[in-house]
Amino acid sequence: MSNLWKISGEGRSAVYLPGLDVPETPIPSELRRQEEPNLPEVAEMDLVRHYTNLSRRNFSIDTHFYPLGSCTMKYNPKVNEVTAALPGFRNAHPYQGDDLSQGAIELLYRMQEQLTAISGFEATSLQPAAGAQGELTGILMIRKYHEERGELEVRRKILVPDSAHGTNPATATMAGFQSKEIPSDKKGNIDLEALRAECDETLAGIMITNPNTLGLFEENIVEVIDAVHKAGGMVYGDGANFNAVMGIVKPGELGFDVMHYNVHKTFTGPHGGGGPGAGPVSAGAALKDYLPGPIAYKKGDGYELKQPPKTIGRMKLFYGNFGILVRGFTYISMLGAAGLREVTENAVLNANYLKALVADNFPAAYDRNCMHEFVCRGDIAPGIHTLDVAKRLIDYGFHPPTIYFPLIVPEAMMIEPTETESRETIEAFADALNKIADEAVNAPELLHNAPASTSVKRLDEAGAVKKPVLRY
Repeated sequence: MSNLWKISGEGRSAVYLPGLDVPETPIPSELRRQEEPNLPEVAEMDLVRHYTNLSRRNFSIDTHFYPLGSCTMKYNPKVNEVTAALPGFRNAHPYQGDDLSQGAIELLYRMQEQLTAISGFEATSLQPAAGAQGELTGILMIRKYHEERGELEVRRKILVPDSAHGTNPATATMAGFQSKEIPSDKKGNIDLEALRAECDETLAGIMITNPNTLGLFEENIVEVIDAVHKAGGMVYGDGANFNAVMGIVKPGELGFDVMHYNVHKTFTGPHGGGGPGAGPVSAGAALKDYLPGPIAYKKGDGYELKQPPKTIGRMKLFYGNFGILVRGFTYISMLGAAGLREVTENAVLNANYLKALVADNFPAAYDRNCMHEFVCRGDIAPGIHTLDVAKRLIDYGFHPPTIYFPLIVPEAMMIEPTETESRETIEAFADALNKIADEAVNAPELLHNAPASTSVKRLDEAGAVKKPVLRY
């Protein structure tokens, strides 16, 4: 495929700006370029063809199976785009006021109620902009809870299991806490003995991903929550893996105090280019008054936006990423309670089926039924590493799974098929993995040289990180 420079010609342009309808204002001299920008000059058709052809070389949910573990790369229903594009939602402006935003605020209110019911908590805020920000929100709420009780000076410790999401320790640090890692036991659960040893007067809380990043449900979850609560700590739930339990398990009823959701994972908001996202947060009785706002409330026959009584404040401007919330609301509303439960059942079924299909060559790191994903190892033959398996999958037309995470499993591959993939797709992916396992033994050079089918071959990824080229 030709690059833009090869088809560049002086004077060509893909964009023609209309004439000014306001007085021309000079650009201050200190802000003017000293030389022309080094950009190709191409016609609109050439530009469209170039980027369309580039897009066809990408992996996406609409074109390929995308089994990234812990990312829940499920299909994004196109009806979500229809509702998000309705004029009343698409053209809403955050400054137009409650009176002119009643439909939008009603949607926010109804989605808050949906998430509260699904998770078993008492209240929900849709304000955080993404999962990581929802995570920070939960810990800031815990911080303010201890501060108002006069205990923050003592309670400085947040427990983070080694099977939790990698952002958890960073979140604790950003909130001013010290994180303490808790090891897993031989079954992939939180080590109860190690946990109880840390449950003292310095404990502020614990951050739990359940199911964890091993794809396993925490078998001792009730005991873990009880131990933390008895020590005066609070329990934060990382809801990134909520796709494995929604409709079946309600974290609020288990005793979690606060939890965030990833709308782009569980509720089919698009994973578009790192954003926009939405990370709603639900809380129980102890923390609900600290939720960030504004939150949608009923007011007579209508709705209003206002702050909770002890709110930690805003996590971003306005009311969350509204367009993404519309998509999530559409998904939840169309499926209903029975449909959400079926999502979970099929996600767990698909993962266990795939795990069984590849078990002879890629045994799971823990010999248990998994939830929505499972972790195995890619060092399946002498001289073969997980990276080799991942790159070879590209030649078979599949996006690689998450690799080298979680860190507690050497040479890890974390595979999540989601509920939206067919049996035929799962079997084809398993067949590719099993063929790669045979190649690893009988033709290892195929793995070492992979990918062979792409225009760009294997890159020096370490070198790219250490010496990035940041200018075109």
